[in-house]
Amino acid sequence: MNRRIRPFLWSFLALVAAMAAGAAEDRVTFESLRERARELAAQPHVERGGVPDWIRKLTYDQFRLIEFDAANTLWRREGLPFQLQFFHPGFVHDRVVSVHELNAGVAAPIPFVRQLFNYRSLTTGEIPPSLGFAGFKILYPLNQPADELGAFLGASYFRLLCKKAGYGLSARGIAVNTAQAGGEEFPRFTEFWVSRPSANAKGIEVFALLEGPSVTGACRFFILPGAETVTQVRVAFFPRQSIAVLGIAPLTSMYWRGENSRQQTDDFRPEVHDSDGLSILTGANEWIWRPLTNPKELRVMSFADDNPRGFGLMQRDREFFHYEDLEANYQNRPSAWVEPVGSWGRGCVRLVEIPTANEFSDNIVAFWVPEAPVAPGAALEFEYRLHWSLERARNRDVGFTTATRLGRSTAHEPDLERLALDFDGAGVRTLPANTPPEPVMWVGEGAKLTHVYVQKIPANGAWRVMASVKADGTGRPVEMRCFLRREGRPLTETWSYLWQP
Repeated sequence: MNRRIRPFLWSFLALVAAMAAGAAEDRVTFESLRERARELAAQPHVERGGVPDWIRKLTYDQFRLIEFDAANTLWRREGLPFQLQFFHPGFVHDRVVSVHELNAGVAAPIPFVRQLFNYRSLTTGEIPPSLGFAGFKILYPLNQPADELGAFLGASYFRLLCKKAGYGLSARGIAVNTAQAGGEEFPRFTEFWVSRPSANAKGIEVFALLEGPSVTGACRFFILPGAETVTQVRVAFFPRQSIAVLGIAPLTSMYWRGENSRQQTDDFRPEVHDSDGLSILTGANEWIWRPLTNPKELRVMSFADDNPRGFGLMQRDREFFHYEDLEANYQNRPSAWVEPVGSWGRGCVRLVEIPTANEFSDNIVAFWVPEAPVAPGAALEFEYRLHWSLERARNRDVGFTTATRLGRSTAHEPDLERLALDFDGAGVRTLPANTPPEPVMWVGEGAKLTHVYVQKIPANGAWRVMASVKADGTGRPVEMRCFLRREGRPLTETWSYLWQP
């Protein structure tokens, strides 16, 4: 595109959008969007946002030739702290979304024009004037000018960054029938409204309309970036039909291998994962840590609770030498913590672990499932804060698990499974070696505990629980729990694990 023309592109688009907005005077609030979602739920679902065949059939290499022209970044010429760039549809992104700018509550559409993108050597077909974007990314000077803060792209997926972090796990607007026999449904964001930030804005507001065969929804995200990036989320969902499993505040991640894994690979890296455990703070104020696994078969676990105080997929291992990956830098993948606002009632935190043979597929999902049945005509509203950070644990007042290791001795008692559980954190490291805490361990049906003891780790001052268990030969999975106690008071969270003999 001629560089003398480019500066006028957004001015022209803004004029077109302003004319459209002035005609419709389309004011958007969460309440108005909620009402629209309610009305859509009473109508049959219509799949919209398709793209021409030539765009849908782009190969991965062809799609990579298309890039957004950074000179066309929205709000850059005005020097605003938050700026937008857009994703071109193609390859796996075969549906488009509408994106609008909100200025003082009035919506103006941001039209797709091919001049926003560089196609390089790609031969393109016809681009219809109504074509939308695959999604968008938000820029913000998180560490340096024009850093990426986050992106909304694909179905109801979005992911954000905090300072010094790299992209890892994702969040979703909703999860429907994840790991159910009839197959999972992926409702998607079909329209977005992004509030134009002020010159001194510290956060940015995004509204989204969600549509799917089984449910519609209205979502509001207010994103506050920093050393911990906090997203204030408000959602309202309207089922079109009964839903067996409705997942609220879903998080999606990848776990291929960790210190508790046994699969043999030719990969030189010791560990490969975006997250290494599920952390839960129950309504009864108990901290639970569930190390992730890459199971041989699909595994679904539920943790019943009443008014949960929080849950999240965490990346606790922050040591580069545990990954040895100079490109992926898994030690810098953020943790994501869901902090409910208000009463969520009874339900469960559900963890889904899907077998994977590589690091290229997200195989971990965690979300809240309300206990009450989800039926058409109902209205469900939730509010929560989603924290993205590099911290290892949210439980700052009690000790936490830093490692789960399993193994066997072929020379001595080969029928025993040996466990080494490391605990660190508040109230744990300060204990001298001559005043050890008490290890409290429980082993469920299918195995028995043969011995357990605790040792101080001289290298870092943490404590290690060493235990051995013996399976009963039935091959059934065995639930195990462990924590450290001192003078009748818990010092650590509860380590929770499902061992497959």
